[in-house]
Amino acid sequence: MAAAARVRDAGFGTTVTVSRKVFIPLTQLCRDVCHYCTFAHPPRKGQRSYLTPDEVLEIARAGARVGCDEALFTLGDKPELRYRAVREELAALGYATTLEYLKAMATLVLKETGLLPHLNAGVMDEADLAGLREVSASQGLMIETTAERLSARGGPHFGSPDKRPPVRLATLEAAGRARVPFTTGLLIGIGETREERVEALLAIRDSHERHGHVQEVIIQNFRAKAGTKMAEALEPSLEDHLWTVAVARLILGPAMSVQAPPNLQPEGLKALIDAGINDWGGVSPVTPDHVNPEAPWPALAALGAATARAGKVLAPRLAVYPGHLAARATWLHPHVAPHVLRRADGAGLAHESAWRVGEEEGASLVEWPAAPALAGTDSRLDAIIDKAFAGRELAEDETVTLFDARGARAQRVFDAADELRRQTVGETVSYVVTRNINYTNVCAYRCGFCAFSKGRQHEHLRGRPYELDLGEIQRRAIEAWQRGASEVCMQGGIHPDFSGETYLAIVRAVKQAVPDMHVHAFSALEVQHGAATLGLSIPDFLTRLKEAGLGTLPGTAAEILDDEVRAIICPDKLDTAQWLAIIGAAHRVGLKTTSTIMFGHVDGYHHWARHLLRLRRLQAETGGITEFVPLPFLHMEAPLYLKGGTRAGPSRREALLMHAVGRLALNPLITNIQASWVKLGEGGIVAALKAGANDIGGTLMDESISRAAGGMHGQEFAPDRMEAAIRAAGRIARQRTTTYDEAPSRQKQRSYAADALAPRQEPAAGKHARTGSLAALRG
Repeated sequence: MAAAARVRDAGFGTTVTVSRKVFIPLTQLCRDVCHYCTFAHPPRKGQRSYLTPDEVLEIARAGARVGCDEALFTLGDKPELRYRAVREELAALGYATTLEYLKAMATLVLKETGLLPHLNAGVMDEADLAGLREVSASQGLMIETTAERLSARGGPHFGSPDKRPPVRLATLEAAGRARVPFTTGLLIGIGETREERVEALLAIRDSHERHGHVQEVIIQNFRAKAGTKMAEALEPSLEDHLWTVAVARLILGPAMSVQAPPNLQPEGLKALIDAGINDWGGVSPVTPDHVNPEAPWPALAALGAATARAGKVLAPRLAVYPGHLAARATWLHPHVAPHVLRRADGAGLAHESAWRVGEEEGASLVEWPAAPALAGTDSRLDAIIDKAFAGRELAEDETVTLFDARGARAQRVFDAADELRRQTVGETVSYVVTRNINYTNVCAYRCGFCAFSKGRQHEHLRGRPYELDLGEIQRRAIEAWQRGASEVCMQGGIHPDFSGETYLAIVRAVKQAVPDMHVHAFSALEVQHGAATLGLSIPDFLTRLKEAGLGTLPGTAAEILDDEVRAIICPDKLDTAQWLAIIGAAHRVGLKTTSTIMFGHVDGYHHWARHLLRLRRLQAETGGITEFVPLPFLHMEAPLYLKGGTRAGPSRREALLMHAVGRLALNPLITNIQASWVKLGEGGIVAALKAGANDIGGTLMDESISRAAGGMHGQEFAPDRMEAAIRAAGRIARQRTTTYDEAPSRQKQRSYAADALAPRQEPAAGKHARTGSLAALRG
């Protein structure tokens, strides 16, 4: 067991997973007659053989309401081959076989509820498996045993043709050829020897080595049931179960998921973890274990507590494991992959709750059970945190460890970041009264995450293509000043008609209208475009912008500073080196910038770690970054999401960890960590302020980009609301300037008594509004 636990830890670390699922017993009829089974039975007079579509959906919807991710279809093996009544009922339903009906019901559940079907449909050939792959995230078949003798007369599998080992091993092989993420395993204690268990495990390992399809191996202990031929058979002891788990881990290695059902060994949960499992299988808050109805499921909170007693953290997972999800082009049908991505976090596990970036907060969201206290300490996590407190650069793998913290370990990271914040910047939380001026939503680029420029024209979101004239920009700047703003933040799409002179004119117009207004404007991409159209070097164009009155630059267009990700989400945009070079050049000509990360789409924790490391090194070189601003990905209207190519933003845990890890990984070089109310909402920013953040950004007055992406948190966050949120976090509010100085007292007074905004004027865009040319842009 000790050796197995070491192997398990090498592959899965501190995490033990569970799938939140509903069990849908599509039929309890089977052509086999296993001598230990109470699930299957012959047709009963007056009872239907199959659940109806309405009954299937009722079960699935009940699971969806309480936060389940998976719909496990359990059924007997091809009962129509044995019973005429079954054939007649299938015909009345409009199907020739059980597998046809199963495919239809899996399609229904996936479409209507989004739950991910996992299908346990018995022995099948490659064509059957491939057909069901079109509507399922994964499939499964327990090998149970490779001992042929157990199918002989007097054995538990006598009279069950589908339980013969060669037949089941053939299905395992066919699943590999069909590229189906597959679950299999052993049923121990039905008369096999330990040597025969090893033979079965080796057969599973050999098949997986040929195809790479086995996701998890279940080590399930036999439970004697009244009314069966094996009612008096001895059940395997806990010690025997632990031995088999440990041997399975040692045979299958660190990468394979090894599972034991928690309801069948309720007194041995810690011991099973000690023996090398990393997964509890499926636990349902809605439906019983139809195969073992005498064994109720543990509550998730109780399972989390038991897992914590073993020194691990319980995390929800999907029906598809992270490795197969990462290689989804191989393992998932194109119709199924988007449904899986929508439920996945950055590690390929499941979101803990239904919380999504930018959505209205509500009490109906089902939360993951509160993290129980862990037994003992986590020396690796503590060492990483100590290193961060000392101001030393964290390695990529150390930063990934922080991002992968879950449960009580995540809370440890939040608490550490909050304490470091307290030591670094105290109890004050700052914000700036600003106005966003997005001067055009026309853009020649095709970023897969952007719904503001191009994309679908929803008038209630971004509206039609527009282009502000200088007069409207000046009017908005004047109005902002009268409402207490000390800053205007200006960015727009890369309009094909714009040149560097356009950007210079915009800055001059604002400074002419309101000389004391701070102009915070232009992404690195706009700077590159402006310089290229004037034939200037980046430093020379930045100098001209500064001379025109530009005060600082937003550190946007960064997205993820890793070209592996950029090649997917913004392939024609700046690459990582270009972004760093432009921002570094701004610092060198005396223009400070913010820094951002836009995360939770096609990226992973190692990409986030690289991003933070690159920001830290840039700041060490130039010292020009004023703050770090995490921007969780808003998925709702993003083109790449609508095509099924991204996740549905980060989980709440991940969104908060970005603030906490940012505080730790960037210490002491970037001291201000900002939480975006537009992305997180009021409840979210209060949580972020308790996880390392010390700033909640700008009041905005106009917010277009997040609204265009489907965000619902409004367009202005007035100073009185800002300060109420800060007080709710137990902190002290401070109104600041862009560069974190005290806001002018006159502007403060105005900000608390601002009039309503006048209607915006957004003139229709010019000739390139719909057909911008990157070739023209680049000259």
